[in-house]
Amino acid sequence: MGRLGFIEGQNFTIDEVSSALRPEQFPEAAARLVKAGVDIILAGGDPAIRAAQQATATIPILGMTDDMLGSGLVRSMARPDGNTTGISLMATELDGKRQEILIEMVPGARRIAALADAGNTTPDRLQGLRDAAHARGVELSVYRLVQADEVANAIHAAKAAGADGLNIMASPLWYSETAYIMQQAAALRLPAIYQWPDFAELGGLAGYGPRILPLFHASSRQLARLLKGAKPADVPVEQPSKFELVVNLKVAKALGLTLSPSFLGRVDGVVE
Repeated sequence: MGRLGFIEGQNFTIDEVSSALRPEQFPEAAARLVKAGVDIILAGGDPAIRAAQQATATIPILGMTDDMLGSGLVRSMARPDGNTTGISLMATELDGKRQEILIEMVPGARRIAALADAGNTTPDRLQGLRDAAHARGVELSVYRLVQADEVANAIHAAKAAGADGLNIMASPLWYSETAYIMQQAAALRLPAIYQWPDFAELGGLAGYGPRILPLFHASSRQLARLLKGAKPADVPVEQPSKFELVVNLKVAKALGLTLSPSFLGRVDGVVE
């Protein structure tokens, strides 16, 4: 934001509610921001964006979530209707791709598990993943979580049920829990794939998707336009255009995984 002409404390103030709110706290937090008269509301994930939309129809909302159009948060990507725009992460397509990658990384897998955000993932989407896994001869068990503190029990339940791998589906719910998830996956010797390639560089087995920093840059440009007076309807919803697959070979070795040369030939980055 500084490079775009906004200096915090001079012409730019952040009223940070929290990144650790429970979904049931979103409406109250959104109402407080509206009462405070903020110029723009930033929200991550479907429940937070919906809470902001219910709190105001006039204050611009800048959101980042899995599927802005598919979730009905905007009516058009090119010209959003109402007071909402932002970044759509294409998570519906990418969750399926990550599942395919996980199955390929774990030859002989017969059962895998997925951690799904109950507030972010539709039953149809989950059934599509089950069908895709079944077509590969793999059974998919889905653990739909409402809050982040359910993560530990879900991972242990997946391992106890015989999961050979774990797909950490797209969600802001467990962003702050990623380090813990990595630790538990390693302790349980459970291969896991993550939403962000950056996480493979932080100790996860693999990550596939867009890089986090370019998305923040894009969101900052949108925010600057809104602060300068642009209407949300004139700020198109953006999508990532580049996706990377990064694999941590140290973690793979610790898990006893041997990745084929053909698979490694398709990755965009490795951690050795």
